[in-house]
Parts: sequence; C-alpha cells; structure tokens
Amino acid sequence: ARERMEAELQRLRHENEVLRSRLAQVSASRPELQHSAAAGVDFESQPRLEAGAHGLNSAQIARYSRQLLLPSFGAQAQARLLHSSVLIIGAGGLGSPAALYLAAAGAGRIGVVDQDVVEVNNLHRQIIHSEARVGKHKAESALAACRQLNSTNKVEVHKEAVTPKNALPLVSQYDVVLDCTDNAPTRYLISDACVVAGKPLVSGAAIGTDGQLTVYNYGEDGPCYRCLFPVAPRPESCSRCSDVGVLGVIPGIIGSLQALEAIKIMSMVGQVASRKLVIFDGLAMRFHTVKLRARMKDCIACGPDATVTAESLPSYSYTDFTGQEADDSGPPQLDLLPADQRITPQELLGSLQAGSCKPLIIDVRPQREFELAHLAGSANYPFEETPVRLPHLVKQCKQHTLDVQSQNSSSKQPDTPMRAGDHGTSNSNSGVASDGQHVVVVCRRGNDSQHIVQSLRQQGIQSAVDLIGGLSAWAQHADQSFPNY
Repeated sequence: ARERMEAELQRLRHENEVLRSRLAQVSASRPELQHSAAAGVDFESQPRLEAGAHGLNSAQIARYSRQLLLPSFGAQAQARLLHSSVLIIGAGGLGSPAALYLAAAGAGRIGVVDQDVVEVNNLHRQIIHSEARVGKHKAESALAACRQLNSTNKVEVHKEAVTPKNALPLVSQYDVVLDCTDNAPTRYLISDACVVAGKPLVSGAAIGTDGQLTVYNYGEDGPCYRCLFPVAPRPESCSRCSDVGVLGVIPGIIGSLQALEAIKIMSMVGQVASRKLVIFDGLAMRFHTVKLRARMKDCIACGPDATVTAESLPSYSYTDFTGQEADDSGPPQLDLLPADQRITPQELLGSLQAGSCKPLIIDVRPQREFELAHLAGSANYPFEETPVRLPHLVKQCKQHTLDVQSQNSSSKQPDTPMRAGDHGTSNSNSGVASDGQHVVVVCRRGNDSQHIVQSLRQQGIQSAVDLIGGLSAWAQHADQSFPNY
C-alpha cells in the first residue's frame, strides 16, 4: 500500500512540473500575467470557478444576473433560452419591442422577417428603428439595433415577404414564432405553417388604443388561428393602423408581452397564454382574459383530417380565402366611375389656378383627418355622415352652381371646357370647367369619394367629379408640401 502511495505521489509531482512548465510558457507570451506574478499574485491560492450543470460562463452570469436571481427563472431557464431560437415576422410596432427584449434577455438565435423599409411615420411606434436609418431595410435596421444591444446573440435577416412557398421552410428553422403582422392573409398563412411544422405561435395585435395577445398551437389541445376563425372576416371589418391609427405605446406593450410569452416557452417557465385571449384596453388601463375553446376536431389545419398540409400549403391562395391582399398597404383602389367623372391631381391644380371662379371642393374624410390638413376653401362632409347630410350637401352643390353661373354671367365669360393635359385650361376626359361650376369630391385615397360622386349624380349634380388617388395622390403629384399620412 505504501509503494502505491509513493508511486501516486511521484506521478502527481511529475504532472505538477509539466503544468508549471506550461504556465511559464503562457506567462512568457502574456505580459499581463508576468505583471501579476511580479505583483505577488498567487494563482494557486485563487478560487476556481467550477462550471455548474447549467453551463453558463462568467460573462453570461454577469450579463443575465438579474434574471438568474429570480427563483422562478434561474440558471437552467437561462441556459435553455440561450440554446433556443425565435422567428419574428414583422419588424414593425409589435416586432420592434419583441426583438429588443428577446435580444436583451439572451435568446440564442433570432430571425427577423420584413420586406419593407423604414419610414418616418413608423418611428412613433417602431422603436427598434431610428431617424438615421430611414430608408434602410427594416430587417437590417432591426439587426443593427439588436447587435448594438447584445452582440452575443445570433441575429438572422430575412428580407422577403412571407409567402405560401417560403413560410414552411422559414418557420421550420426556429423553436418559436411570433406573428407581428397586421393583415388577415398573413395571419392565416403563419398559423397554418406553424401547425404543419409543429411550432408554437405567439400572436399579437394592436389597433387604436387596444391590444390582444394569445398563443396558438401550444400543448395537446391548444387551438390554431383557424380553430377560432374558420371563416375569414370580411375585408371591410379588418382595420389597420394605416387606416384608423394607433397610439404608439400600445403595440409596444403587446409586443413586449409577446416577447414574454416566447421567453416562457423557450425557457420552460410559467404558464403560457394558450387557450387564453389577453385583451388590453389602454384608455381604461385594464387587462382581462377570455378563455378560448380547445383545438377543433374538424379544423382543416390542425384536425386529424387536415387538408392544409406540407404538400398543399405552398399552392394555397390566402388572398382568395380572405378576399384581401397579403400586405400592410392601404385598401385596393376602387374603379367605380367612368373616366369623364374623375380628374387627376394635376388637373385639379390647374383648375384652381385658372380664372376667378373655383370649383367647390367637398372633403369626405373624417373630421379628425380634415383638421390635420385640407385644401383651402374645402367643405367637410364626413363619409360616415352621408345618409344624414346628403340633402344639405346637394343643396350646397346646387347653390354653388347658381352662384358661379351668376358670376360668370355678370363678367360675360363664356364657359370653356378644359382640354386633356392642359392642367387648368381644359380636359375632354374629366370635363372639368375653368368656370368653376364643378364639384370635386376628395378623400384620403380616392375610394370613398367615388361613392359620394355616385350619390350626388343620382341626386342631379352632374358636375360632380372625383379626385383620382385622393389627397395622397395630391401630395405626391400636385403639392408636395401637403402632408401625406
């Protein structure tokens, strides 16, 4: 036994000499270590950091220490988060705070999907972007912000729209998916892809001063989007921020909650908001939760006899199913009137600049939009009030015609129709007259105004015409100082 102990001692001495030799070599190449040795630092007496079962290193412990101290979170949850991945579809009002908080919290791999560029009107709510990055691709802007916040994450950029052809390959690469979009076709598409790929989906929505949040396709009985909405909502019932507005902090709150749910799923802590719809009323500062139904057996996406599959999804038409385009732009342009009942912004500008008699301009936008900016001399008749105020509007149009005729008669100016392309002299297509007898109806995009022109002409106002493209087109083609919102 004594011989064995002496042999072991001899082996340890030899190993110690080898380690000292290696330390001397390292010290010779590292001046800072020589300085420490000269200062009398005894490395052998320094405490050693033993890696725990969590596998976190000292830098990670320092960075995420405030999360690690939580009894409900801790090192194991942080380690799971660091080894997880999340896909954020949409780097807008919802995706901005979600991406920032997920990057800060230590999500190991983050994918950001967006095809748009940063615009000034994004900045009040899309806080991941900045004035310096206006015009830059949103996905790249999000990448820059996340890296600036936490350089240890891996952030991947996808600068294309989500389509039926690429949705499944995209979501299959990640553990959790966040739907941060705001149109029905894309919501159905993302949900279907997550069901096929077996990925939980954290869905958020924010409009006006209200927000909603839920988690789809999670657990054994968690429903998908189609379970709750097997029939697509009518296009006219779907509101978007670009149409009705949103208070900037509302998507910030909902996007942060989306990040929270994703963190809980990836780190396996807490109760996930599956089969729950969290509703937030920002003006009343009130949260309440509604219980949702379980997964439906006859759902065409997640039911046992599903028809939405990996094979069928790439060719599925979500535009046909919802009756809407899969983008975040405004509503499609209507074409209800013949060419001779419509005018371009340039033609209206010419009519306003020609002669002493101006056309009557009827602005049918909501009063709050009219108060933002309007054409000089225009009268506001909100589209929603048409059933009540149409008789008064018809009366004003007829009086305008009489006043102009009287003024023209007293000045003995003959009626001179505008010729096409003359911008204020004549236009054979639109029939805008330089004598000012016409009634020009304007709205934001040139859709509501067409309906009003139809109503006016049915009431005998044959001089009513519509401004093509509305005031958005006016701001682009006639007066660039007019705010385009």
